[in-house]
Amino acid sequence: MNNWLNIIQQKLLPPRCILCGQPGTDSLDICSGCLADLPENLFCCYRCGENFALPFDSPQLCGRCLKATPHFDDTHAPFLYQGNMRYLITGLKFERQYKNARLLGSLLAKRLATAAELPDYILPMPLHINRYRQRGFNQSIEIARYISGLLDIPIDLTTCIRQRETAQQSGLSAEQRRRNMQQAFGVVKPPAYNHVAIVDDVMTTGATASALALGLKQNGVERVDVWVCARA
Repeated sequence: MNNWLNIIQQKLLPPRCILCGQPGTDSLDICSGCLADLPENLFCCYRCGENFALPFDSPQLCGRCLKATPHFDDTHAPFLYQGNMRYLITGLKFERQYKNARLLGSLLAKRLATAAELPDYILPMPLHINRYRQRGFNQSIEIARYISGLLDIPIDLTTCIRQRETAQQSGLSAEQRRRNMQQAFGVVKPPAYNHVAIVDDVMTTGATASALALGLKQNGVERVDVWVCARA
């Protein structure tokens, strides 16, 4: 039934590129040219996704992770927070361009399907209630909905909360970001899984994801991965 619905939708509403208006490719709202132009994060730290300037042949850790290992175990960040990828993320986050969430979630899910060990649940990065009221939605939940549907992984929206309203992370140093996120999250009930992937739009230093991963592991979760659309 779902296949027939998809076929009908493709006929009646064929995908169009969000960026240039040309016909989409591979059932995505992006054309082949714009897809090829998205900045890829090809060579990066396997723990935090930080981009390396030079290519390498085997998995590597960045200097920051060697110095202070984050509490999450793995990061999948297939794109860099540059150019049109930045445009898509900021359009969703600050201009409520919900169609961008479908494209971002679909792009991330396609990469994860072949590159990641799939978890028991996915957990969108929680927003503090005041930030949620101000913005009116959580962009990480919007992205996670499409990943959940495409990869058939349930979403957890109830285990964790953002219990402390923190200052904006932008403009802070890596150490300031870590201090800013101390005790920012609370686990309101025991997690019902051993392996979870945190879903977010973009990662800068990983301080926020590491703080959430610490809370999860302190409550019995064995493995925490991070799935983000882009790495800054």
